[in-house]
Amino acid sequence: MFRTNSRFANIHNSMRSAAAASRSTLNSVRRVIVHRRYRQSSSSSAATAATASWHPRRLDQRGTTTTTPPRVPSPSFSAIIDEPNYDALGPTSRLNFFTAVNVAMRTAMRTDPTAIVFGEDVGFGGVFRCSQDLLDEFGPHRTFNTPLSENGIAGMAVGYASVGGTAIAEVQFADYIFPAFDQIVNEMAKFRYRSGNQWNCGGVTLRTPCGAVGHGALYHSQSPEAYLAHTPGIVVVMPRGPRCAKGLLLSSIRSKDPVVFLEPKILYRSAVEEVPDADYEIPLGKAEIVLPGSDVTLVGWGAQLRRLQVACELAEKEGVSCELIDLRTILPWDADCVINSVKKTGKLIVSHEAPLTCGFGAEVVATLQQDCFFHLEAPIQRVCGYDTPFGLVFEEHYLPDEKKNLDAIRRVMEFSK
Repeated sequence: MFRTNSRFANIHNSMRSAAAASRSTLNSVRRVIVHRRYRQSSSSSAATAATASWHPRRLDQRGTTTTTPPRVPSPSFSAIIDEPNYDALGPTSRLNFFTAVNVAMRTAMRTDPTAIVFGEDVGFGGVFRCSQDLLDEFGPHRTFNTPLSENGIAGMAVGYASVGGTAIAEVQFADYIFPAFDQIVNEMAKFRYRSGNQWNCGGVTLRTPCGAVGHGALYHSQSPEAYLAHTPGIVVVMPRGPRCAKGLLLSSIRSKDPVVFLEPKILYRSAVEEVPDADYEIPLGKAEIVLPGSDVTLVGWGAQLRRLQVACELAEKEGVSCELIDLRTILPWDADCVINSVKKTGKLIVSHEAPLTCGFGAEVVATLQQDCFFHLEAPIQRVCGYDTPFGLVFEEHYLPDEKKNLDAIRRVMEFSK
């Protein structure tokens, strides 16, 4: 009756190993923080008084501090970071998406001794190889596997960040992020608010692969950005390519707000770009105009940008000038960028892989309907996934591809004649 089941014994041992690694890493973080505070306090008595009441991550959502720090901390995403000048960043390397993610994490860990990477199978590089060789460079106390517990992964990230560490956690697939929603929604997002900004867990970055991949079917193809965007207190990011992924991930890791970083897994090997070798950041909360145009505005994010770009090229052959906008950050999203574009073009199409009903595109449409009503020349179009579970053999029909978006462009152009 009381015999130990070997499977649960293995899980128990794995959890004990992860807990031991966590305790060792936490002790290292405490030593780093104490050392930093000692150096700050040795400058002057005034600096000592300021340091005593200041924590390196005690920043609110607007990037302001509760007390004046002894030196200017790294900026919040909404404060000082500007769009990088890629021409001035120097040499580049041709990288695919997963390698750009790997380089970003490696850069963050080299520049921040408190940064750790953990999650299911990350020790051997992860199922998509994003954490490849990190264990060899940084050791088992900074790169380690966890049990199969998404709620535990998110909870550990919150706890580690709450004592000043930088937690880069991985949920193996976005489809399995839902067991972690209690920690994400009720702890990670509210940690700062429940304390009146006395402490926070802004050092959390939760990475997870999302979206269609060609053969993922129901449980490995979902795009949960709309669920996450309904949670005030977190930042939600989805890059469209390698160069974007490196800069946005570094900004997310160094942000003073907890970030859920969604990585379209179909891009891991298929998207290849010249990526600057330098350490650079892309501002969170700012959209990018990928293609300037004058006739119709198209808005998307993540892997959908590739389909939208093809649709824009096809429309150009028909004499239609499309302005293509990549939101990049889903929460908070750059409404001003889209509003200014629609005031110019008078037409809007929003497209995403996730199902139509209550998808994040609905938020974009509602905002633009309110702020650009008298500028609209045609009904706003949404080109999205269907309101069904994600199919396997029907994936080609489910996805909002370039042909569906081209049809939407034709509709709004015909309506505005």
